[in-house]
Amino acid sequence: MVTNRTELLKIKLCVMAEVSYYTKEGLEKLKEELQYLKTTARQNISKAIAEARDKGDLSENAEYDAAKEAQGLHEAKISQMQEVVANARLLDESKLDMSKVLALSKVKIKNTKNGVVMSYQLVSESEADLKSGKISVSSPIAKGLLGKKVGETTEITVPAGKIEFEILEISR
Repeated sequence: MVTNRTELLKIKLCVMAEVSYYTKEGLEKLKEELQYLKTTARQNISKAIAEARDKGDLSENAEYDAAKEAQGLHEAKISQMQEVVANARLLDESKLDMSKVLALSKVKIKNTKNGVVMSYQLVSESEADLKSGKISVSSPIAKGLLGKKVGETTEITVPAGKIEFEILEISR
């Protein structure tokens, strides 16, 4: 539990300084979402507040209280996303070292126990989408693959236990 203001500021500074790496597509998507939150979504909340205010006595107006609370949460989300965008770094895929697994690498791996071959791209947490083969660089599998080269095997601890994978291919 945070016990004083100094501790709270330290925590906030740690969160604020976190740098994330994005593909061009991922960063554009993030900026579009932020723009939507700052324009359309913000206007919708303002309308909801105005409608609730028109219903009379604000001291007993639950709709007004709920709309104001939604506004506060919305502004906090905007602030958080602005911080993420400010600390976002764009990775130039053409300059990636293809000799080892890095963020944005596309990697083909084989489960050495059952022979199943899988392909993943290692992306930022906000871009992760397992259905399209994109996993977060902070996931257990990605962490186990980072820095490995083609032909190497790595044992990765996942929720189901330990699995050994062989790196078959690394690409952009």
